[in-house]
Amino acid sequence: MAVIEFQGVSKSFQRHAQRQLLRSRIRAMLTGQLKDRFQALRNVSFRVEKGESVAIVGHNGAGKSTLLSLIAGLAIPDEGAVHINGRVSALLELGSGFHGDLTGRENVHLNASLIGWDRKRTTELFDAVVEFSGLGEFIEEPLRTYSSGMVMRLAFAVAVHIDPEVLLLDEVLVVGDQSFQVKCIDRIREFRRQGRSLIAVSHAPALVRSLCDRALWLDHGELVMDGDVNSVIDAYQGNIVR
Repeated sequence: MAVIEFQGVSKSFQRHAQRQLLRSRIRAMLTGQLKDRFQALRNVSFRVEKGESVAIVGHNGAGKSTLLSLIAGLAIPDEGAVHINGRVSALLELGSGFHGDLTGRENVHLNASLIGWDRKRTTELFDAVVEFSGLGEFIEEPLRTYSSGMVMRLAFAVAVHIDPEVLLLDEVLVVGDQSFQVKCIDRIREFRRQGRSLIAVSHAPALVRSLCDRALWLDHGELVMDGDVNSVIDAYQGNIVR
């Protein structure tokens, strides 16, 4: 069963290189003259089956983060369709979904409420989240006092404890100390053994090869290769050095 399916998906964004008066912008929209757009994805189609681990590779600006945002429901396609079956947990940007003025404890409860957990369920898993993060007493401090590594610890701990069918990772494992990175990788491998699906963006080929069995190569918003992770990464790296 497919947990993710893209059918002819295209997505573009308006560039903001030039400032316009509001009336000028509205006039351009109504007359069809608003053409300065960046095409992030172009007619992309693929399926991810339950239990698959898929890497997304490509140069900066290739459309990788846009693809993850569409899976997470943070954006909608201009054309085509995106179908998601199951709960998605996303780590797309460090600290996204957190509030700097709230404590770590309050941020855990905030994120839990956003995914529909009641207070009882949150209380049951709170200690496990804190223990995995290793934050200890810092869980009672405002998030704005955290280092980037501490924010990543809390974000990852929350993400893997909300029982997702699909976990999205966008370069977050490059933050934090090495011991916690090893802990995260072990947890991801356990996640895979449970038959869950992983979608990961990373510029670290060794990490991608160890965590994923398949890869998609995006280039200027187009899907140019979909296959075995080693074959795709070898082709992508060969293209870079030419």
